[in-house]
Amino acid sequence: MPADAVGPEAGGAVRMTAWVHGRVQGVGFRWWTKSRALELGLVGYAANQADGRVRVVVEGPKDRCDEMLRLLWSGDTPGEVDVVVELFGAAQGGLRRFEER
Repeated sequence: MPADAVGPEAGGAVRMTAWVHGRVQGVGFRWWTKSRALELGLVGYAANQADGRVRVVVEGPKDRCDEMLRLLWSGDTPGEVDVVVELFGAAQGGLRRFEER
């Protein structure tokens, strides 16, 4: 974590994991997510899950992770998002770019 990051409550680096439910596989959702994450300067990945969900993991400033969450809920994604279940925590590091998995 950068030296100036002081945790989620102060806008420092965080990790957000979001499980996106709906028709989100085979529709370009992971590519769209990668594009939005890169625009926001976030690192992480979007990965298809065996049960049809997409798991999105991003790390970066809290306000940018919040914006990513807003975009996931926006209705402007490929496919159709029914529910997004998110979990915020401390940044763990180890992510260098954004990947589609």
